[in-house]
Amino acid sequence: MSDSGQSPAPGVRRRWPREKEGDGSGDRRDAAEEPGAALPKTPIILAKPPAERQAKAAAGPAPPPPGPAPPIVLMKARGEEGRGGAGAGEGAAIAPPREREGPRPTQPVYQLHGRGLPPPGAMDPVAGQARLAAPEKMKSSIKLVDEQMNWCDSAIEFLLDQTDVLVVGVLGLQGTGKSTLMSLLAANQPEEDPRAFVFRPQSPELKERGGSQTCGIDFFITQERVVFLDTQPILSPSILDHLINNDRKLPPEYSLPHTYVEMQSLQIAAFLFTVCHVVLLVQDWFTDLGLYRFLQTAEMVKPSTPSPSHEPSGAAGPEEPSEYYPHLVFVQNRARPEAFCPRRLQQMHGVLDRLMAHSHLKYKGALSMLDCGLFPGLPEGFLPTEVNLFLLPPMEAEAEDAPPRTAPGGGPLFPLLPPYRGHGTFGTLLARLRGRVLAAARAQLSHTLLTERNWFHYAARIWDGVKKSSALAEYSRLLG
Repeated sequence: MSDSGQSPAPGVRRRWPREKEGDGSGDRRDAAEEPGAALPKTPIILAKPPAERQAKAAAGPAPPPPGPAPPIVLMKARGEEGRGGAGAGEGAAIAPPREREGPRPTQPVYQLHGRGLPPPGAMDPVAGQARLAAPEKMKSSIKLVDEQMNWCDSAIEFLLDQTDVLVVGVLGLQGTGKSTLMSLLAANQPEEDPRAFVFRPQSPELKERGGSQTCGIDFFITQERVVFLDTQPILSPSILDHLINNDRKLPPEYSLPHTYVEMQSLQIAAFLFTVCHVVLLVQDWFTDLGLYRFLQTAEMVKPSTPSPSHEPSGAAGPEEPSEYYPHLVFVQNRARPEAFCPRRLQQMHGVLDRLMAHSHLKYKGALSMLDCGLFPGLPEGFLPTEVNLFLLPPMEAEAEDAPPRTAPGGGPLFPLLPPYRGHGTFGTLLARLRGRVLAAARAQLSHTLLTERNWFHYAARIWDGVKKSSALAEYSRLLG
């Protein structure tokens, strides 16, 4: 029978010839049309009893199961946004291409939050602030060296890992106003109650007994990262009296109390000459020759600057490292009005220059009061050698002030101006001194740049070396 134009007989299936060998569409056959194909199975539905379904409905809907972990999302580069994926539907809308705004990254960007890593905003803000916050502001001084001349470690809590630090120390005899001056330079004002000063000054009762307030070395650091070191009075008679009257046991290397007091003073002075940028020598009268002999002795027993290498000094090379010496400032506290006379100033500078002629300390040319504009009428060559000398009038109300000048009619000549004293007020001169001290050059104390914390460890090592110094031990043996 011909195939043209005629339909097959009922019940007979027409088979079409295969046109392409490689096309798999011709091999598709319905399993139900095969002659030996099995009939589809009847589905079996499992259900709970009606009573159990009613109890479950009364209990309420079950909580939703926990969702799966967030997937890892692979984001395409911006340049591939217009391309259609292989699995995209035919009806999906294709976004128009954007204008090219510039070079775009070709690498894909991955979101790693699905792997359990916290996002940047999930960090604890309290912990982050604690890492970046500055140390707690100091309200009073603490001990760096106690009265038994032992090192204290409590100051390390207030120090940072930064190198811009200035260290200022003070030396002076008993009752010259060292603690008061250091408090005013650090954080306090003259009109405040002295009991609120960061370095506690002598109380009236202590002055009557002839005692000293500071024992050892006190430490204070300001928010401007300036370290102030207040020390006990050098060659103090009150400390000597305390040793004798209280029968305090001396260290075995010292046989006499006055030798022990002098050695304590030399240890403190040699320590300040090694770890400070500026050392203030406070006096309340001009001048004590024994004090300058003491400075020369302290400079002689000053420990040398540690070498940057562990090699012996002979193997380091022909250029040996230079020794470090701080700036020394002579502060004349409670100066009388006649001390501010230009001729008297010239005499004081000449005496100090001759006394310190053989010293390596930087005692001139950096922190003089003549550089502050307080004496504008003096000629340029008024002082052949300018020493670091600064005068301060008494802080208390001056009862010996000259009465204000009066006009011929009896009234004040300049009613709006304060009476002329021959010098500036205590607050004015103190502000000039503070500005000069804080502007001092912050030279390297050792051959390596020190942070605040490194300075603390360096100072602890220097103090231990001073206490074990062979030069000081030999000097003590000569005194005893």
